[in-house]
Amino acid sequence: MFELGWPWLLLLAPLPWLVYCYAPAAGAAQQSGLEVPFIDALESATGGQRTSTGKRSLGLLIWCYLAWLCLLFAATNPRWIGEPVPQQLQGRDMVLAVDLSESMLEQDFELGNQLISRLAATKAVAGDFIQRRVGDRIGLILFAEQAYLQAPLTHDRTTVKQLLDEAQIGLAGRSTAIGDAIGLAVKRFKSMRNEQRVLILMTDGTNTAGALDPKKATELAMAEGLKIYSIGIGRDRSRGGLVGRLLGGSMPELDEETLTYIAEQTGGQYFRAQDIDQLAEIYQVLDELEPVAQDSDTFRPVSSLYHWPLLVGVLMLILAALWRAGRG
Repeated sequence: MFELGWPWLLLLAPLPWLVYCYAPAAGAAQQSGLEVPFIDALESATGGQRTSTGKRSLGLLIWCYLAWLCLLFAATNPRWIGEPVPQQLQGRDMVLAVDLSESMLEQDFELGNQLISRLAATKAVAGDFIQRRVGDRIGLILFAEQAYLQAPLTHDRTTVKQLLDEAQIGLAGRSTAIGDAIGLAVKRFKSMRNEQRVLILMTDGTNTAGALDPKKATELAMAEGLKIYSIGIGRDRSRGGLVGRLLGGSMPELDEETLTYIAEQTGGQYFRAQDIDQLAEIYQVLDELEPVAQDSDTFRPVSSLYHWPLLVGVLMLILAALWRAGRG
């Protein structure tokens, strides 16, 4: 849709014509850069012919008037207003912290009648969750013996999902540093102004490494207003499992008490996922607890067009000046 910002300026269109018709004409002496007292005698001596100041080139006048109209039209601020575009409300800042300890290799999840590891199940379900979070900024922390920021907060959900899919056991060590993962999330959120900050913590063990105790890390999260949802992954420990045998039966049990404490103290919830269906249901619940911001407003993009008539008007005035100089 086309519109003018200040259409009332078009009322000035007749102004040059009114000045031309009703303003007193300038005399020859006023127009001359040097006033000559005996101008008539000088013209007779040189054989020149005095040009009447009242005569104007009609074509030049029309040309200059069109230039005036172009400049006046530019001053009205012409613009093109596009179609309404939905405006997304500010979403949440959400970080997923995924456990990469060796126990996540345990194959006690079933997908399509085939056993898969806990990490593979996490990738499948959490990946779909990431893609659904339209409007949110998503980050990714991978942790085991140490915690690493794999993806900073970003709206690029595809890249975050890809980095999650590429995560492998052993990238961050063998043990589990839950406290360090929370501490790293708190550090990343500290400089963010968004009040809707959420951490989703996924682990299948207990805190066995790291410099920061989980309860101390929880206190830091509370101070920053960070809400934590913790998810315990995997069935009850079985010493006869493949990973259990490889580790000599030393796999730590899931510390549900600490995970519950972390969630409740920060205003979140603790969930337990013992199969892939439960894990999918948990992420559905998270979508309900932390809903995606819906479109509530629209805006119409505005493209200013004033520069086109302004350019035409200036060019016309330049040509008029060249024309007059050529005839002089």
